[in-house]
Amino acid sequence: MSAIPTAPARVVAPAAATAFSAAARRDMTYHLHPTSNLALVQAEGPLVIQRGEGVYVYDEAGRRYIEGMAGLWCAGLGFSERRLAEAAHRQLLELPFYHSFSGKVPAISTQLAETLMSVAPEGLSRVFFANSGSEANDSAVKLVWYYNNALGRPAKKKIIGRRKGYHGVTVASGSMTGLPSTHNDFDLPAPRMLHTATPHFWREGRPGESEEAFSARLASELEALILAEGPDTVAAFIAEPVMGAGGVIVPPAGYFEQVQAVLSRHDILFIADEVICGFGRTGQMFGSQTFGIRPDILTCAKMLTSGYQPMSAMMVGPGIFEALVRQSEKLGVFGHGFTYSGHPVPAAVALETLAIYRERDIVGHVRRVAPVLQEGLRALADHPLVGEARGVGLIGALELVRDKRSRENFEAKAGVGAKLVANAQKRGAIVRTLPGDSIAFSPPLIIQPHEIRELLDAVKGALDDTWAQTRSLA
Repeated sequence: MSAIPTAPARVVAPAAATAFSAAARRDMTYHLHPTSNLALVQAEGPLVIQRGEGVYVYDEAGRRYIEGMAGLWCAGLGFSERRLAEAAHRQLLELPFYHSFSGKVPAISTQLAETLMSVAPEGLSRVFFANSGSEANDSAVKLVWYYNNALGRPAKKKIIGRRKGYHGVTVASGSMTGLPSTHNDFDLPAPRMLHTATPHFWREGRPGESEEAFSARLASELEALILAEGPDTVAAFIAEPVMGAGGVIVPPAGYFEQVQAVLSRHDILFIADEVICGFGRTGQMFGSQTFGIRPDILTCAKMLTSGYQPMSAMMVGPGIFEALVRQSEKLGVFGHGFTYSGHPVPAAVALETLAIYRERDIVGHVRRVAPVLQEGLRALADHPLVGEARGVGLIGALELVRDKRSRENFEAKAGVGAKLVANAQKRGAIVRTLPGDSIAFSPPLIIQPHEIRELLDAVKGALDDTWAQTRSLA
């Protein structure tokens, strides 16, 4: 057997490597970045983050940034919560790993399952653990297929997502996602995956149409799609309470009520993707509670551990669970799971995270400070670059436009959203650009009013900087 090589045979060196720090050069030489413009990273180098404190992170040169995205929507308790580090340490000393296969289970994972069920939306009773939102949503697809086979409905397998919805990047979750970047040249979406309209009233509503009428029209379009495909072939509909990576799109009035009526008529399961909205982001423990959603399946991740450990969960109701039990008895096994499902270390961190949410009334805090963010975003709607300000709780967005009256976007190649993000970073604030030049905000849930104002002030300055750079394009 040949020896394993100790170094790569060929390395693509970063451009002008001497201009970068040692950490940046290592990254540019060896790291394949997720969800990035790889050529741009090679040309400009990464922002290397060294440490965190509260709602701030610090780069390797010691520069401080207010983290307006909680990392990737997830560090609800900020970047220096010692109790979570101590919970992980204790568990590493007691039981650093065990699995949940073949009827075994780490004791700490049983505690987490019980605690999650105590805060879950009504109608959910069992939880399956995974490691990421993508895995949770991928598991939901497999479970839906298994469930319909158990009920003797082998044709009822299609899943309907929404254009601009985001559900992950595995083959199944990436197929349910409705963003071109997750499909282009990955040969996605896979068969059985369908998409319906984006519920963005400001962008998609017709002249003179009310929000309620817009919602009714989208529900009718969904039902038309179901009827065209055949209701006996459609198994589930998946939706985020608030669309995240697709632009922070808040549902219009009556939308989920009317959608659920359509699903009920055709015996189609509702999968609520709470990977971003879960655990307080919208001002309730779950976004489903904020918007009156009654999920058959709910997936969550991110703020389950405040991002301190990788963990996700899929929750189901008793009817689904009973069908799974019968089918696994028939087949001899429920043949799905991951080595790290219910891993004891993230389970311990998740338990401590949920305890902190409860003890410090984090959801109540979100409701108290959310008006500072939402009113501040709406005040920025008067800026010549901003077409719409939107949001709920501690999640929001500014959509940049070339023409405020026509709502015309800038051409993608102009990179206006990326310019604003770069200008905000120079001013010490991290935000994120999403498709259609929407600038997203999702700060740590512990953020205080003065820190929200600091974030908004930096973005206001970045808007002015970007307007000076791009006004000739308007």
